[in-house]
Amino acid sequence: MQAVRIHTHGGPEVLQVESIPNPEPMVGEVVVQIKAAALNHLDLWVRRGISGVPLPMILGSDGSGVISDVGENISQFSNGDAVCIQPLTYCGHCQFCRSGRENYCDNMGILGESQDGTQCEFIAVPEKNVRLKPENLSFQEAAAFPLTAQTAYTMLVRRAKVEPGETVLVWGAGSGVGTMAIQIAKAKGCQVIATGGSEQKRSHASKLDADLVLDHYEDNIVKSVKAFTDGRGADVVFEHVGKATWETSMRLLAKGGRIVTCGATTGPKVGIDLRHLFSKQQTILGSTMGDVAAFDDCVSLVSEGKIKPIVDQSFDLENIKSAHEYLEKGEQIGKVILLPE
Repeated sequence: MQAVRIHTHGGPEVLQVESIPNPEPMVGEVVVQIKAAALNHLDLWVRRGISGVPLPMILGSDGSGVISDVGENISQFSNGDAVCIQPLTYCGHCQFCRSGRENYCDNMGILGESQDGTQCEFIAVPEKNVRLKPENLSFQEAAAFPLTAQTAYTMLVRRAKVEPGETVLVWGAGSGVGTMAIQIAKAKGCQVIATGGSEQKRSHASKLDADLVLDHYEDNIVKSVKAFTDGRGADVVFEHVGKATWETSMRLLAKGGRIVTCGATTGPKVGIDLRHLFSKQQTILGSTMGDVAAFDDCVSLVSEGKIKPIVDQSFDLENIKSAHEYLEKGEQIGKVILLPE
């Protein structure tokens, strides 16, 4: 089969499309013929260099396709089933897994980082990592939501515990995780303020029913948020940007508000005035990925049409370098997809 692999870290030039043997299913595994695989910023970080990544590595966390082979002890799926892939792995026996909080797992992994991923023609995964593809989605759409939806859902619902009527600020409306955050917050009955760096991205946020859309380069974000909320500020700030937005996020956060963060694409070092934090009884929450239950909730939301995966552009597998270069420019709206066939 053909697969996107890296043997060393670096720029797009280290991406290789190689012929390697087809995987064989082990006990409890199914083999999925990949019809579509999505790119995430994680792919860029793994390619550039994350400590501990075993090499060579097949990139890619998200994927959808058709089951082509099954191992022993498979009870829920059979050949020909159309499925989407849950991209996270858990040890299954630590205290967190036993208590149902798998996203705290001591040995949580992710396809395309801790083990071979989805950017290939076939992948063998445990049966528990696949779900039937929602019938209302194409294969490309089914590959476009797992990691971003699972991440955004965990941030907003599990960690920030959003309530109907609250105001949520979402930075970066055009990103995959931002696109999902807007829709999930709206599905939970929240008002949403979204930011975008281009007219196209702001229009995209409006189409997702964001209540207020701002230009994060030109608008006075703090003033605009305070005006929209009658001076109160945002109850929840959905952070995945880091250094460039952190100070603004803290300034516009309401009394008793929560900042939840899953990333630091512009830098991890930020400042916090503890006096401001404790006097306003605010909370800062870290969040990483999610658990199986969060993924299943996202599948239900997608199946019910309450959230919709957004596909920006698709590339053939052999054009993986162009796909990385395109994602690095940050001009996409929604997800960038790879097509193995």
